[in-house]
Amino acid sequence: MKKIFFYAISIAMLVNLSACNDKAIKTPTYPKNTSFNDENGKIKNREKNQLDEKFKQSLNQFSFMSTSKILGGSNKNISYSPTSLYIALSMAGIGSKNTTQNEIFSALGMEGKDVDYVSNQNSKLFKLLYCDNEIGKLKIANSIWLQKNMLFNKSFEDNVINKFYAYLFNVNFDSKNTSKLMSNWISKNTNGNLSPDINIDKKQIMAILNTIYYKDEWIHRFDKNKTKADTFHLSNGSKIQCDFMNTTYSSHGFTKGPGYMASSLDLKNGGSMVFILPDEGVSAESLISTPEKVAAIFKNQDSTFGKVIFQVPKFSYGNSLNLNDALESIGIKAAFKSNADFSGITNKKTFISKISQQTHIAIDEEGVEAAAFTQINYMGSARPKSEVAKMILNRPFIFAIKSNDTILFIGIVHNPTEKQ
Repeated sequence: MKKIFFYAISIAMLVNLSACNDKAIKTPTYPKNTSFNDENGKIKNREKNQLDEKFKQSLNQFSFMSTSKILGGSNKNISYSPTSLYIALSMAGIGSKNTTQNEIFSALGMEGKDVDYVSNQNSKLFKLLYCDNEIGKLKIANSIWLQKNMLFNKSFEDNVINKFYAYLFNVNFDSKNTSKLMSNWISKNTNGNLSPDINIDKKQIMAILNTIYYKDEWIHRFDKNKTKADTFHLSNGSKIQCDFMNTTYSSHGFTKGPGYMASSLDLKNGGSMVFILPDEGVSAESLISTPEKVAAIFKNQDSTFGKVIFQVPKFSYGNSLNLNDALESIGIKAAFKSNADFSGITNKKTFISKISQQTHIAIDEEGVEAAAFTQINYMGSARPKSEVAKMILNRPFIFAIKSNDTILFIGIVHNPTEKQ
């Protein structure tokens, strides 16, 4: 199976300060795993880890808002993991105080909430999403990398271990080997798909890493014998040839919205991949130019049932994003200044210097495999109707991978043959 995977690096925190250990000094105890066929276990897990409605709304709103800021304005393939960034920012937020924390919590939709609330809800999110069975995986991993011989707030350490299931490492950021150790940790937690070059600074005292690895099978696989070459129309008016996967459902959910058609394909562990096809003459970017437009697309899914014809191009690409400006535009400003308050983590002068994210995705006839990596460096069915939806994705389109109503990954395909 060709791989769908996402790789994300998000946030660098540096300080105005100036032999690595490749084994974690503290390790979390992961949630109990549920077998694919254990339906009662799945139900109990969902019931036990129901998210507060405020938190669900905040997570979705962050996804809508950040997507509108990050994905617009590019004519190249682009993708992004809002969930990975949200988890990483939550860990940074619980270690901040005063204005710094207020701004981060506000951007996360957690105004007026305290550290315990944010931590407990993130813990439930982790356990709700976490999946590792014989059919598929949705594995989340967090780690905190601390400068050797420096003191960090113990309550922060305990919080990220117990609520975010984070591993703790002591390293020397002066050592070139540290970046290799961090890269190896990412590779291990993304099933070997990702081995990024990690750039660290000698002034750095901490790094927060988050990875999301996702793999699942389509409930109804595409027939490889029906995959054939066809024409894809680029936004500049030119045409290319690429392989399209083809299938048709006699009764399937879809939505016809203002300027777009949307429909999704289900995956065996309850997730789905959503495809949004802009109407001819409508750009993909215009459909996600505001948080309200992004929200409308995902809140009005599968509002109609009828015959749906899918023609989906195979694609494989990666990209890098600098997220500083986007996060500053949604109100996270104090964290980037030299007087930022991260005293919940350490009494050393600490601030965020860089926020970036890298992703990669590829799909084929059998299913989905995805991985996301975020780094924080311190410094039903219905009666068939007569409607027919033609999801012929032969021009730039939007996609998203969802699980438990959470947008794990979202992106725009401008050119299926472009690898980047």
